[in-house]
Amino acid sequence: MPRALCCHQALGLLITDAWVRPGNPLGLLSAGLKARFHAELAEAEVYGPAVRSMAFELRARRSVQAGWPLVMARNRWFQQVALARLSQVVAGERAPVLMGYSYAAAELFAFARRKGWRTVLGQIDPGPVEEEIVAGLQAAAPRTGGDWTRAPAAYWSEWRRECALADRIVVNSSWSRDALLQEGVPADKIRIVPLAYERPPESLAFRRRYPSAFSRTRPLRVLFLGQVNLRKGVEPLLAAIRLLSDEPIEFTFVGPVQIAIPADLRNNRQVLWRGPAPRPATGQFYNDADVFLFPTFSDGFGLTQLEAQAWRLPIITTRFCGEVVEHGRNGWILPEITPQSIAEMLRECLRDPVRLQAASDLSGVDEKFGLVEVGREWMKVFD
Repeated sequence: MPRALCCHQALGLLITDAWVRPGNPLGLLSAGLKARFHAELAEAEVYGPAVRSMAFELRARRSVQAGWPLVMARNRWFQQVALARLSQVVAGERAPVLMGYSYAAAELFAFARRKGWRTVLGQIDPGPVEEEIVAGLQAAAPRTGGDWTRAPAAYWSEWRRECALADRIVVNSSWSRDALLQEGVPADKIRIVPLAYERPPESLAFRRRYPSAFSRTRPLRVLFLGQVNLRKGVEPLLAAIRLLSDEPIEFTFVGPVQIAIPADLRNNRQVLWRGPAPRPATGQFYNDADVFLFPTFSDGFGLTQLEAQAWRLPIITTRFCGEVVEHGRNGWILPEITPQSIAEMLRECLRDPVRLQAASDLSGVDEKFGLVEVGREWMKVFD
């Protein structure tokens, strides 16, 4: 997002938790920290106290903080750091706009309001509605669900305070907007701006080719990439795999496994569990697949959809995420998230490779998800 704003000369100050420029020795300690720098922000004013951030994380480890207590402590720490820097900002003739992300913005917005600044909340997920969905999934599949727990009441209390202090709230999908409306957030505050995405250069010339028919020696290759948990639709997917046990279909799971893998699928020759993969390595998984399966029950957007489209990979998804798939054109939207619905959709792909080829040929990343266009939409929010 900072780069999208830079496209329109609208970024005044970026405050983040950790940031190092090229040549800083701290970049040698962490590849992730080093990768945060981007040349397009080289001239931007950026404040990211990396040393203080690393010290906080070390203290948290020593105190054995984890889970929600750590999440909330980190959010409070960041706001303290940001407030110290914001107090040094000298406003010009026009009141600044302070944009902060959900769950770490309440104190920042309170400060901005006292200063007469405008406030914009970037809502990263569908909020309490999503938690209720996951709670229902957890209750229905307690053995599969892992160690998921609800957020403390204080977490949602601070979020509601953020919403009250925000002049505008930006969500990334219609699904997130509807979820916030259910929580009583005023409709006139909400704006929809999708996530921005840039295709990897190696995907630009890629063209996908399907066999005339799938077989045991050349099965239909289905990719699931992301957090392997109940919210992402894993429970009905696992049941669908059982329904398709006699079909020439291979399932590959890439991402952190946050469920208890059923014994009958742990060493199943039809299922490959690849575990987490660094982002630069995911291109090969998209490249090798025939269809991307994203049966999510709730996502603020689901950036993996754009990643799949960059590699011209047709998508099977739901309506509970960002609007990327045009049903019957570059993929398909499941009518319901059930094992039977998933299995039937995959059988249709299995029977008709031409259908997959047509969807692949029409796949791609729309310009509306580019930095310039997304930045333009953000500028409308600030006006």
